Amino acid sequence: MRRITGLTLRDIRSYEAFDAKLSGRSVVITGANGAGKTNLLETLTLFGAGRGLRGAKLSDVVRQGATSPPGAAITLSAEDEDPLRLIVQITPPRHDKREVKIDGEPVKQASALAEIIRFLWLIPAMDRLFMDAPSERRRFLDRIAAAGDSSHAGVAARYEKAMRQRAALLDQGGDPSLLTLFEQEMAEAGVVLAENRQQTAQSLAEGYEALREEAFPRAGVLIEGDLERMLQSEGRARAQDVFQERLARNRRVDRDAKRTLFGPHRSDLHVTHLGKDMPAKFCSTGEQKALLIGLILARAEAAKTKPGSLVLLLDEIVAHLDETRRKALAETLDRLGLQAFLTGTDPDAFAPFLDRMDHLRPDASGEPVTF
Repeated sequence: MRRITGLTLRDIRSYEAFDAKLSGRSVVITGANGAGKTNLLETLTLFGAGRGLRGAKLSDVVRQGATSPPGAAITLSAEDEDPLRLIVQITPPRHDKREVKIDGEPVKQASALAEIIRFLWLIPAMDRLFMDAPSERRRFLDRIAAAGDSSHAGVAARYEKAMRQRAALLDQGGDPSLLTLFEQEMAEAGVVLAENRQQTAQSLAEGYEALREEAFPRAGVLIEGDLERMLQSEGRARAQDVFQERLARNRRVDRDAKRTLFGPHRSDLHVTHLGKDMPAKFCSTGEQKALLIGLILARAEAAKTKPGSLVLLLDEIVAHLDETRRKALAETLDRLGLQAFLTGTDPDAFAPFLDRMDHLRPDASGEPVTF
């Protein structure tokens, strides 16, 4: 499995320039607020699918005042293999597209990177996941699904695009035959989307069993939605047919509501603290953080054997964790055998990690200090 042994930035977020050589071990990044710790994690996700760790547009990632084409490069190394160099440039002047090179050779589709490297992350914005709207939990589920199935993000994008096209055509009173095509696309992609989510939920139980980690409580995961129930009771082919039929039948209702009222975009993820038989939304802040970490670790365990190196990005990860759970996290990351990048403000909080990881400490100007 390849590991990141070099990271270079140019005109990304707060960094005019940054270059770090790494050993291939996991990495702790510490520094004051505003030093650029999360910016480094976000840069790594430029090499992944979708909008990345913050969900930002590419143009928002470019450093203000940038005078050269912004971009980043990572070096991936493994024993008995030549290093691999990945480069992503954000093309001026609009900064709305990525140009990708693998060992100097341009590739037409950024999705080619998914066969080489994948990312799974946990950031403070996700701490309210169990209290937030269902849309946030669906996004979380789709992100962790994509960590094990590189095609999942494309399936979700297909579904969303067809749904937008159908909604626009309904509003315009458009051609019924074209509506049928959009509904067929929604049904095909929607069933795959729902299946992928169910398989991801099932993989979490397998991941928990393999990890056997007691410091982070096991979570029960249930995906609640009409299409999911239909898949379980009717099977894939029948569920797809019924979904398309219902979309056709609901055209007037959906037009009047100005949204599609049936489909996997309305499903919800329900998480339960199994040890307490308690919905996650009723757990304490510390318990919710531990549940989230457990979910990420379980998914990492289940997905680590898929094609491409899996890298964990854990932003401000030790917040709300006591010393016992910090030690347990360090030990679990060792057992997983994956490279992880962890950030935080206090180096002392990472005492259980520092003897087994590289340590980066970028200052506010973006110049790295390694030791």
